[in-house]
Parts: sequence; structure tokens; C-alpha cells
Amino acid sequence: MTGIASAANSGWKILATGLVASVLMAGAAFADGAAGGLAALGGGNGLMSFLPIVLIFVVFYFLLIRPQQKQAKKHQQFLTELKRGTKIVTRGGLHGVITDMDGNVLTMEIAKDVRIKISRDAVAGALTKDGAVSVETAEPKSSGG
Repeated sequence: MTGIASAANSGWKILATGLVASVLMAGAAFADGAAGGLAALGGGNGLMSFLPIVLIFVVFYFLLIRPQQKQAKKHQQFLTELKRGTKIVTRGGLHGVITDMDGNVLTMEIAKDVRIKISRDAVAGALTKDGAVSVETAEPKSSGG
């Protein structure tokens, strides 16, 4: 059984190598033809080489950067509009109610007569009536460390 498996495996290697070689040769032939065509048209190779980079940047901006900036702006506005009595959740997962505010320091009641002081920046979002974090005020999750 091992001989059949290794023969099949080597057959796939030969096929894959042949495909890669033919793709590379076709690409080289196309590049030669395309370079001749561009030279006859008067160039333009410099501008065309930057076009994919510009397109990638535009896609990243509209799909990643812009939505994240909007979300951050909305979260910052939420933090500035915090007031007493608001039910919140911290980034650490503590749920409570704001009882006092002193500049950038909030006093949050997490249980009856149990109050802790937290930074305003530690607030992740407001809680809804069912105890879930509100989607509009929740901070976006980061994708990496």
C-alpha cells in the first residue's frame, strides 16, 4: 500500500511542477509581448506599477480604516456624555451603575454599598435592559495584540 501511495504522491508532484513551469513560461511570454506593446505606445509603465498599491490602499481605507475611525468617534462621544445613573460595563467585564463623577474618574456601584473608582477610559459601553452591552456604544474588538 505504501508503494501505491508514494507513486500517486510523486505523480501529483510531477503534475504540479509541470503546471508551475507552464504558468511561469506563459507569464514570461506575456510580459515580453506586453513590454513591447507599451514601448510602442510610449511607456506608461511607471504609473501602471503604482496602480495596484493605490487600489489596495483605497480598499483598506473604505473597508477597515474609515469604519474604525467612525466607531472610535462614536465611542468617544459616548464617554463624554456619561452621566450618573447610567448602567455600564467596563473593559474588564464589571457591570455597574455610575454613582459619582469627578473629571476623568467615575465611581461605579457594582453591588449594594460596594463602590469602586474607575477611569472614564475603562468604560466599554452602556448596558441594555437585558444586561447586554449596547451595540452602538460598544468598542470594536481588536484583531491583534
